[in-house]
Amino acid sequence: MSLTFHWFLPTNGDSRQIVGGGHGSTPGVAGADRPPGVAYLGQIARSAEQLGFEGVLTPTGAWCEDAWLTTAMLTQVTERLKYLVAFRPGQISPTLAAQMAATYQRQSGGRLLLNVVTGGESAEQRAYGDFLDKDARYARTGEFLDITRRLWAGETVDHHGPHLRVERAKLNRLPDPVPAVYFGGSSPAAGDVAARYADVYLTWGEPPAQVREKIGWIRELAAARGRVVRFGIRLHVITRDTAAQAWAETERLLAGMDPQRVRQTQRALAESESEGQRRMLALHGGSAERLEVYPGLWAGIGLLRGGAGTALVGSHREVADLIAEYHELGIDEFVLSGMPHLEEAYWFGEGVLPLLAARNLWRRPGARAGERVGERAGVGRPVG
Repeated sequence: MSLTFHWFLPTNGDSRQIVGGGHGSTPGVAGADRPPGVAYLGQIARSAEQLGFEGVLTPTGAWCEDAWLTTAMLTQVTERLKYLVAFRPGQISPTLAAQMAATYQRQSGGRLLLNVVTGGESAEQRAYGDFLDKDARYARTGEFLDITRRLWAGETVDHHGPHLRVERAKLNRLPDPVPAVYFGGSSPAAGDVAARYADVYLTWGEPPAQVREKIGWIRELAAARGRVVRFGIRLHVITRDTAAQAWAETERLLAGMDPQRVRQTQRALAESESEGQRRMLALHGGSAERLEVYPGLWAGIGLLRGGAGTALVGSHREVADLIAEYHELGIDEFVLSGMPHLEEAYWFGEGVLPLLAARNLWRRPGARAGERVGERAGVGRPVG
């Protein structure tokens, strides 16, 4: 199977420094360096498409622009690129969400993917009018996905559950194709929802041994329900022509961090209800002393940013090797980012993707068998 690569759209702003945000932390002022307007995000989206990424992920939350509206605009400046839209079931009717997805597929030519985010922070959920606790939010997510999947299958749905209720719900026009559902979470409640409804289970970039355990856990839960789930991983990346250049970039990022802001961010993230966030924090413990948590896996991003906090770091060949190592565990999809997102997309797309293509691990979307990686899009030659 050819690996699938997605990039990230920084709808909270971009910078040459680390931009914060997510899971109770605050974005800070760095995002103002490159505000997330359609023009700039369009540059990133078009570059990702040209370089051979399958899609782009957009986050959700009060700290960033709305993912549905922003990506709908960006479909008009791209041709093939898919949009992995993050959204929270507690903020929208399941019938309306199913209808929106169907409309999106028709208007975009089938380019919607859905990243279902249950919501790990009660304080932020309450700001949107959602007062359920964490376990109840996961239970509601299960009801939500049951309803939407039945609607996408053309059923007329009556559902009277603990959290959601619909009567005679039906879509007049079905989505074609049905959007794939991406879902992540490290708690037992999350595992149950993933096993029942996810097409792709997403994990954050933990060291390979921990990722192996998580894959085995979800695979077993899904098999018990007669399902097969694909696996993806969310990582940052810092790749350069040489390892020394890549690690020098981590030092530059560290030098740009305000120690007081690091302390504030770590205090805020420590209050997160997310089990995945707890696991991210445990990798570095809030200290900048031991940030390489596995050869080539750097946890420095997590000092200032909630959510995904680790980066693949090294020469293009070293990064390709680490991607292959994760693939051997069962990871088939990689959702990547790097700051700034425009430039880092080219470092990865021109440096790493050709090496993976040479190993028959990746093929450009739409490429014919035997076609060279840069033949149609002008991507640069493989480098070390």
